[in-house]
Amino acid sequence: MRHMDRAYLPSRDARMERASETRRFGPGWPVRAAADGPDPIAVFPAVLWSRGSRSWYIGAVFSSLWMVSVGQAVIEASPSAASATAGILFVVLFNLAFLIAAPIAWTLGSRGRLIVCAALLALTFVLTPWLGWSITGMWTYVGVIVGMAVLPWRTTWLVIGGLAAVDLAGEVAVAGAWDDSLLFGPAIILSISMMMAAFARTIAAVNQLRATQDRMAVLAAERERGRVARDIHDILGHSLTVITVKTELAGRLVDVDPARAKAEIAEVETLARGALADVRATVAGVRAVTISGELAAAGIALSAAGIEAELPGSTDLVPPDRRELAGWVVREGVTNVVRHSAASRCRVTLEPHGVEVADDGVGPLTSASSSTGLTGLRERVESAGGRMTVGRSDLGGFSLRVAL
Repeated sequence: MRHMDRAYLPSRDARMERASETRRFGPGWPVRAAADGPDPIAVFPAVLWSRGSRSWYIGAVFSSLWMVSVGQAVIEASPSAASATAGILFVVLFNLAFLIAAPIAWTLGSRGRLIVCAALLALTFVLTPWLGWSITGMWTYVGVIVGMAVLPWRTTWLVIGGLAAVDLAGEVAVAGAWDDSLLFGPAIILSISMMMAAFARTIAAVNQLRATQDRMAVLAAERERGRVARDIHDILGHSLTVITVKTELAGRLVDVDPARAKAEIAEVETLARGALADVRATVAGVRAVTISGELAAAGIALSAAGIEAELPGSTDLVPPDRRELAGWVVREGVTNVVRHSAASRCRVTLEPHGVEVADDGVGPLTSASSSTGLTGLRERVESAGGRMTVGRSDLGGFSLRVAL
């Protein structure tokens, strides 16, 4: 009753998550809100012993103690022992129906909840042969279920107000004359039922708040996983590309220039250690990318690939709050040049409101804009309020441009 379901997560833990929901039913549990939510019939046995239902049973059992007087009235009105036994059985049946009515209602939509309330009301009329119009004393229990069902406020007012109005009209008809004391029964129905309706809505609001917090936590975790995946891809993509190029170069030099090959291998080791440190820092969420550092790395990568590099001598044109994003653009752009362009020349241009990486290679490919690296870069740029475009450069090859 105090707890709410979490949003159903599209993950491998979804089945475990759904199983846990059946232990936490309560007012406001929106079974119908999720298309992949559980079938009420399938989860019904678990609902009856859920945490929310157990909380409800505690209060409902204490409320049912007032039904002792109804049982006494049934016995007094019974002409025989068999009649008294039948009447008591109906009272017990009504109590059991009252106990499980709220948990059942929480698994249904608005129409189903109204049907549950109507069924409980119909049970009171079974005792008419024993109690006559005094059955309206049991309508407070019906009103409580109407309130706990968390129906729309207008429906709740109409149903509970209707019960009180019918009770008053019946009391006046039975008495044959108006008396102020006749207001007591309808007032009890109205006051207790509306109090429970307000109480149930407070619980539902708390449950919905908790559910929203859970969903926000899930979304935050998804965003963090996306950030880590994107950063690791960008870091390893660049570093492994440079390592591959340098390893190939070292392999060609090992026979003709062993000293140069040894130097290249040493740089490969340094790059590998740096990549490992970057991955660890990224997972920890503390790694920062700088445009100056990426330009230096770009020069090394392009040189190793035999590509002429035209790099800016200063980063002062880029605003300080945009230099990290510009660094990511240079990293991804140069990585693509080394990997895919077959270019002989690469130019990096920095402007106050933009960064461009252009080459004279084969030009834009059909799959370029949908590659994993460019997709991650686009997400990064758009989340920072920028705009990324790809196309053919004035050098004749590929152009990656980001408006900061």
